[in-house]
Amino acid sequence: MIDTRRSDRVDDLLTSYFRPGETPSALLSRVVRAARATDAELVALEKRLSIEVTPRGVSLIREAPLARPATAAARRLEERAREELVEYFQGKRAFFSVPVDLSETPEFQRRVLDVARTIPFGEARRYAWIAEQIGHPRAVRAVGTALGRNPVPIIVPCHRVWRTDGGLGGYLFGLPYKRRLLELERSTPVLEGCTSTRIVCRVGCIHGRHMRPDNRVVFASVDDARSVGYRPCKVCKPSAAA
Repeated sequence: MIDTRRSDRVDDLLTSYFRPGETPSALLSRVVRAARATDAELVALEKRLSIEVTPRGVSLIREAPLARPATAAARRLEERAREELVEYFQGKRAFFSVPVDLSETPEFQRRVLDVARTIPFGEARRYAWIAEQIGHPRAVRAVGTALGRNPVPIIVPCHRVWRTDGGLGGYLFGLPYKRRLLELERSTPVLEGCTSTRIVCRVGCIHGRHMRPDNRVVFASVDDARSVGYRPCKVCKPSAAA
């Protein structure tokens, strides 16, 4: 099964980022540029998306128009979800903090989506892996159907699940977008530290917004950050995510 785990992703990251003869400052500048690059296609997709929320969280994301939030609290939640999606598409966010409401989805589908949400940013698994995780190893086709009907795509990352034969499989917004999302995640650093506070955060953490560009440093893992004296952020909790 596909299991592009942290070590494989980090190998690709390091191969791509670290070039012989490149100075540390040039490396950091290039990494930040790559992480902050805006993909026009993904931005165009974001502008077409409608978001439906409940008091519990985001319940539906579609390209078609959806019901507008009825309360101020719901509107704030919708705006927060929209902001996080924009940051994600721009390579400025490696995780979503906005709550999700899957309470109206059938139990089997909810179990499938809950497992999909555990797949780390930048990694991928096969349908068969999810089937095994939910205790139904023969239900590969049903897993694919459940993912295809994901009510909250992108935030619930069904794009990180591939077919058993290694193909991309289907996707609500089309395979080109599934491919672009995977490429985006493979080129977006997951962890960044601040040289002044010695704190390491997941990219997208609110603390990261206060970092000066020349104080940012990218890490491949929390262990790497710890090894040079950085401590994990208590807000985004990168250790728990890893």
